[in-house]
Amino acid sequence: MINKQDIWEKIRWSGVAVLFAVAVFVGGYYAGRGTSEASPGNRPLAFSPEATAEVSSGTSTPLDFNLYWQVWDSLKSNYVDRNKISDQDLFYGSLKGMAQATGDPYTVFMSPQEAKEFSDELAGTFEGIGAELGFRNDTATVIAPLDGMPAQKAGIRSGDKVYAVDGKPTIGLSLDAIVKEIRGPKDTKVTLTIIRGKDKPKDITITRSVIVVRSVKTEMRPDGILVIRVSNFNNDTEGLFSQAVNLALTKNPKGIILDLRNNPGGYLETAVNMASEWVPEGPIVAEQFNGNKRNEYPSNGSGRLQHIPTVVLVNGGSASASEIVAGALRDYKKATLVGEKTFGKGSVQTINDLMGGAALKVTIAKWLTPAGDYIHDKGLDPNIVVPLTSSDLDKNLDPQFNRALDILLKTPKK
Repeated sequence: MINKQDIWEKIRWSGVAVLFAVAVFVGGYYAGRGTSEASPGNRPLAFSPEATAEVSSGTSTPLDFNLYWQVWDSLKSNYVDRNKISDQDLFYGSLKGMAQATGDPYTVFMSPQEAKEFSDELAGTFEGIGAELGFRNDTATVIAPLDGMPAQKAGIRSGDKVYAVDGKPTIGLSLDAIVKEIRGPKDTKVTLTIIRGKDKPKDITITRSVIVVRSVKTEMRPDGILVIRVSNFNNDTEGLFSQAVNLALTKNPKGIILDLRNNPGGYLETAVNMASEWVPEGPIVAEQFNGNKRNEYPSNGSGRLQHIPTVVLVNGGSASASEIVAGALRDYKKATLVGEKTFGKGSVQTINDLMGGAALKVTIAKWLTPAGDYIHDKGLDPNIVVPLTSSDLDKNLDPQFNRALDILLKTPKK
């Protein structure tokens, strides 16, 4: 049993005075759980105990936490199925509500189990359908189905609007709640009700599986073009991308296609280091915090790929950390962007470890491209727009990739 004093102490310290910031994120959200992005190392958030002594609503009237206990006692005494809810359910639910009250779908409280699942996903392994979700016009939207995963095999596409999960409407639910409904043990089924464009709603049933994501795939083509496909900015991305750079330095390709289509984002530091392989100096991205505080992340100075003609492929599933890389290469004119407008996620989250294994993912800043472009909700426009239609997909055609090849094979090396 949890007594009121225990709960108040936990709310006081986990809801207001966060313990440790372990990672900063700038990415999408897995439909099997997940998000993406990160910081240049651990960044602890410091709060003095005195800061929590008085809690006010932003006016001269302090908040009366007796109201919290009135609601608690009423639920414990009067709720019709009160025997089915535990003190822990009520407690964690109140913390989820606190995070949800920000109105930001990317600010989320995670229970210990959810935090563990989230950590597993950043390691590249989880159970679900293998798709990333975000909000577009207040509607749950598929940012991208992961290549070769159950969602893609079942026909889910980037831009699909998810209106129900197993018949339960998603309207009014947080992103975290929708993801929780979609994910589940391998070999079980889930049905998504989706709307694609102006089509009528349709149900797509997907068999969940173990999702293993190798975030970077590399191909050296016979025509001399090196293709680097980056699906996420996860724990394994930096090492795998470093191998791709070494291959480029060894093979001296005519050009590079960096495919960031359907990449929902990931660790910010990884995005900065990736862009630095083309940009030898200057800021890669800037964070804008509350109170006009600004922080720039400079290039690490490598620039080893800067003289190799490069095309970056993007689409509506390219979000957050992938938009940081694409935006930096665009602003410094180190690459040509080909494809379709990107998703448009311009916020940065930090993951804070809390007591008992819980965690808080909270939006702490906006990010801007080196030219000062804030792309949230509007995305990046490619230099060359090449649509990828349903007919193309049905025929297994890729005009975006073909246009990139055409550009690079006609572009002399510097």
